[in-house]
Amino acid sequence: MIYFSHDDGLAHETPRGHPEQVARLEAIRGALAGMELDRRAAPLAEDADILRCHPQSHLDHVTASAPTEGWRSLDPDTHMSPGTLAAARRAVGGCVAAVDAVLGGAARSAFVGCRPPGHHAERAQAMGFCFFGNVAIAARRALDHHGLGRVAVVDFDVHHGNGTQNLLWDDGRALFVSSHQMPLYPGSGHGHERGAHDNVLNLPLVEGTGGDEMRRIYEDAVFPALLAFQPELILISAGFDAHRADPLAGLMWETEDFAWLTGRLCDVAEVACGGRIVSTLEGGYDLQALGASVAAHVKVLKERDA
Repeated sequence: MIYFSHDDGLAHETPRGHPEQVARLEAIRGALAGMELDRRAAPLAEDADILRCHPQSHLDHVTASAPTEGWRSLDPDTHMSPGTLAAARRAVGGCVAAVDAVLGGAARSAFVGCRPPGHHAERAQAMGFCFFGNVAIAARRALDHHGLGRVAVVDFDVHHGNGTQNLLWDDGRALFVSSHQMPLYPGSGHGHERGAHDNVLNLPLVEGTGGDEMRRIYEDAVFPALLAFQPELILISAGFDAHRADPLAGLMWETEDFAWLTGRLCDVAEVACGGRIVSTLEGGYDLQALGASVAAHVKVLKERDA
């Protein structure tokens, strides 16, 4: 299993008290420090890969918005510091490199531990701490560069991946599956949102939903949908803010629930696509819970890649 990260992620600074903070990456690195992994530096994304999902005008706007000091806000929650642009390009580049490595046979799975996250970034709108659609760009890399016919994205972040849905809505080669708390930011993710090709499956969860109910929903709805679609690669938007300790939401998952879900997604990948999985970090804002949950997630990926 390959672990992509980069020190540039530590240079994306947010205002004091912001939940998407440098300490998140530090917590993840600490949790993974003792684990034997193939550690690789996330490269800077090329413009061509960002433009697979975003127009030139969006790339130009984000680039021009990068400050030389202090912060600049692209929306009330999404702030740029002098180090943000490089960090955002590394987050995209890590996802692209992970897809290339897994599809090239270097490993069966990879985890991209970069920030900022990406699943809220829409085609021409940075929002929700996100600048570029990291996982959607990875999907398009697999489809357009590597020539795959079907790719699935599974998003278990507690917030709906409105950006990923927006970017893949018209692409019948991509299945987007999201479980998320509702009502909650960003307000999208209703069950009737199905995609232009019936390629979106949203599973809203009420506040207080715990691991047992999550497991039932995934067994009844998500895994059958994935197996019916038969993806050639599974991408995971790995947000860990459904943990009961997370301060931004109200689901009641435990660390072991993320380990279980990772294992079952590996089971599906074994059947559908030779075990090929690329996972990328999204949310998770209680530092202790984040570190423990990422470690559990990566441990399962590593064991299944052996």
